[in-house]
Amino acid sequence: AFPPPISSAPMTSLKEICRGLPLNPLPENKGRRKGIPHAPVRTPSLTAQEKKLALRNALRYFPPEIQKKLALEFAEELRLYGHIYMYRFCPDIEMRAYPIGEYPCKTKSAAAIMLMIMNNLDPSVAQFPQELVTYGGNGQVFSNWAQFWLVMHYLSEMTEEQTLVMYSGHPLGLFPSHQRAPRLIITNGMVIPNYSSRDEYEKMFALGVTMYGQMTAGSYCYIGPQGIVHGTVLTVLNAGRRYLKAEDLSGKVFVTSGLGGMSGAQAKAAVIAGCVGIIAEVDEAALLKRHKQGWLMEISNNLDHCIARLRYDLKHNSHHSSFMESVINNYVNLERSVSEISVENNIQTFFCWVHFLQLILLLFSREARKNKIALSLGYHGNVVDLWERLVYELDTTGELLVDLGSDQTSCHNPFNGGYYPVQLGFEEGKQLLSTNPGKFRTLVQASLKRHVAAINKLADKGMFFWDYGNAFLLEAQRAGADVAKKGANKTEFRYPSYVQHIMGDIFSLGFGPFRWVCTSGDPQDLATTDSIAMSVLEDSIRQGVSTSVKQQYHDNIRWIREAGRHGLVVGSQARILYSDQKGRVSIAVAINRAISEGKIKAPVVLSRDHHDVSGTDSPFRETSNIYDGSAFCADMAVQNFVGDSFRGATWVALHNGGGVGWGEVINGGFGLVLDGSKEAEERAKMMLSWDVSNGVARRCWSGNAFAYETICQAMKENGTLRVTLPHKVVDENILEQAVKH
Repeated sequence: AFPPPISSAPMTSLKEICRGLPLNPLPENKGRRKGIPHAPVRTPSLTAQEKKLALRNALRYFPPEIQKKLALEFAEELRLYGHIYMYRFCPDIEMRAYPIGEYPCKTKSAAAIMLMIMNNLDPSVAQFPQELVTYGGNGQVFSNWAQFWLVMHYLSEMTEEQTLVMYSGHPLGLFPSHQRAPRLIITNGMVIPNYSSRDEYEKMFALGVTMYGQMTAGSYCYIGPQGIVHGTVLTVLNAGRRYLKAEDLSGKVFVTSGLGGMSGAQAKAAVIAGCVGIIAEVDEAALLKRHKQGWLMEISNNLDHCIARLRYDLKHNSHHSSFMESVINNYVNLERSVSEISVENNIQTFFCWVHFLQLILLLFSREARKNKIALSLGYHGNVVDLWERLVYELDTTGELLVDLGSDQTSCHNPFNGGYYPVQLGFEEGKQLLSTNPGKFRTLVQASLKRHVAAINKLADKGMFFWDYGNAFLLEAQRAGADVAKKGANKTEFRYPSYVQHIMGDIFSLGFGPFRWVCTSGDPQDLATTDSIAMSVLEDSIRQGVSTSVKQQYHDNIRWIREAGRHGLVVGSQARILYSDQKGRVSIAVAINRAISEGKIKAPVVLSRDHHDVSGTDSPFRETSNIYDGSAFCADMAVQNFVGDSFRGATWVALHNGGGVGWGEVINGGFGLVLDGSKEAEERAKMMLSWDVSNGVARRCWSGNAFAYETICQAMKENGTLRVTLPHKVVDENILEQAVKH
């Protein structure tokens, strides 16, 4: 039975949101709102019968008396946008994470879940909020707005004796369970393997029967770009250690792309790591959003300016400092105002001023890299143009201006707006995508070839590049780009993934992106949890840890100490911290006790990125450093989802896709509500221990020495943990002899 209709009134309160679908009367259909980013048009290529099926499926949410009216507008949405989002039902409310006490619920767990859902859809957090996309171009929270209303209603009515079951965005319903069971079970994209292709996905999503939840989009655990910034900082720092033999990245240049969703973390990470970061982004709205949020220091659509900022430091001479700051500010302001100046206002005068200011920059500045400034500069343009300009500078001046390089375009979704070809502007690309998707695909593949060709030229001269697990090298290979590595297995390319060379060993030590959300919404509560976490880590070092673990702890203490001043919070009052099993359990217990003692005002939600020690099986990312042949097996992620569910998680999620793309990944996550009770402490101890040990044990069995050391230590500390340990083949000759026999 569906929730009853509600009376007509603007949707301005949480209480109204929880009453169910607004049907009598229907809310006004305002369509796509102007002034906010929207998801690219999808091209599912449905037959006439399939279009009818999509409409029939959408109309199942509504009673017969209004189906005729809705059918016409739903058909129009399907025709215009390739999906039925049900824009009429996009609620008229300020979408954000409200303090947990404001949600009209029967349980704290349900209120916490509602808070997390609304945070994922907060316009300051979500990439395409009206299409219910949190990040990654197609990471859905729900498939349509009817599902949002139903879920919020079910959660408001749910008791501790019920569990809400979610099928790829669709709330199947509330089912009887028990108090120790999860309150919410989510599956997204669980498609029969032989049908888990991109083309089949586009069709099934248009039909409304499956959904791409990315990772923390569909599990309601996204915390804004902060969710990846710590990992990005660690990646850049460890890339410097490995490739450049440098602990200090001052004066080093990191070039990459993407500022829309999770990739928005790159600008902040570059500055925290102390280097110069230039990040290309084709969507101006994404650049402006990150600049407004303080995650991006400067924006330019001029490659000459970008190169000048690499070469010239505005702070070289103190007596020139304020003058040069004024010059650059005037230059940027003039550059941004070009679109406002008409021919009648003398455009020639404008360009004279621009050239004059560029000349001033050249005369009064010195090399930024030599003066070691930390800078994040957003280039409004295609990253291929940026890479090719860097090649041009190398060819004409002999100067290599970039030290480190990567890419965070949404290449898991390259032909549906995740990657825009260099041959077209952003708006032209969007238009072609909707009118001629075949030609768009061809241009994307040609663009990827140019992209890789430029990177290869710079890498041959000493620039170090890595794949960021976004399927960039995988899609470049499929496009015919030169990324092959001789004698390699099929998970290896000319350039390593960041897991293979940088983060893989960190995972094997049990460290991963642990996170928590203070549901009071009070920044002081977050500051208290930061202090607790730092104390726990410092105590652990005093008690004694291995050398490899100690370095990670020191990196984490530095992170948590500086987190507050970097303004990382976007949306909910949340924190991310790469921690191991011992650290996670200890921090959880300490936070729970602080809630019990009143030092923290409201429950705290524990979670993590699915991109973690145990959460994801992904041969081109999380498990790309698994070399025993099991990189394409998904037992770890599935077992983790199941194990978390009966060890104490408040909710669990299992997804197909995420990061590298549909059909390439199986991943899962959880949410666990700490309410200060003894039961919550026991749940945290049990569940968090399994959530890390599962993956460490699997990595140990595959032959990773760090994982072997880590799981052995865990068994010493817990007598009930017994893991099958591998025996190493000491004499490789016996294999050769056996094969020849």
